[in-house]
Amino acid sequence: MSVREIRVFGDPVLRERAQPVDPAAPATAALVQDLLDTVQLPGRAGVAACQIGVAKAAFSYLVDDELGYVLNPRIDEVRGEPQLVDEGCLSVPELGFPTPRHPFCRVIGEDLEGREVVLEGEGLMAQMLQHEMGHLDGRLYLQALDKETRSIAMAEVRKAAWY
Repeated sequence: MSVREIRVFGDPVLRERAQPVDPAAPATAALVQDLLDTVQLPGRAGVAACQIGVAKAAFSYLVDDELGYVLNPRIDEVRGEPQLVDEGCLSVPELGFPTPRHPFCRVIGEDLEGREVVLEGEGLMAQMLQHEMGHLDGRLYLQALDKETRSIAMAEVRKAAWY
């Protein structure tokens, strides 16, 4: 398949709630391959389907040299008080802001064969899971920022050359 272009802030697909995917559909296998190809570029931890223009419930990840994907995921558990972590997003290029994230997250979904997939972890894995699940809900991480930080972030977005 191929590395796909990342959609940026302002693209309507980023605000759509992802629709479930049929793991057995040939189009789903092609989507998964594109997600896997796209996440493997340097500096990427996760890519949601909406970021490549497809409003479907799927994302790929590459965290601590572990490459994978999940279809139709749902958050099963978050643990711990949210902590501020530096976060950025491929769909909001070149910017990053302290974002509240739970220190542990578990997501349950399925693979292309319909088998259950459980992804969980702390640190970058927990952050990535929460970030990608936000994308599948039609939200960017900017919406998780406190009011003052979000105001600063939006001013930076408006000044960005890509906006």
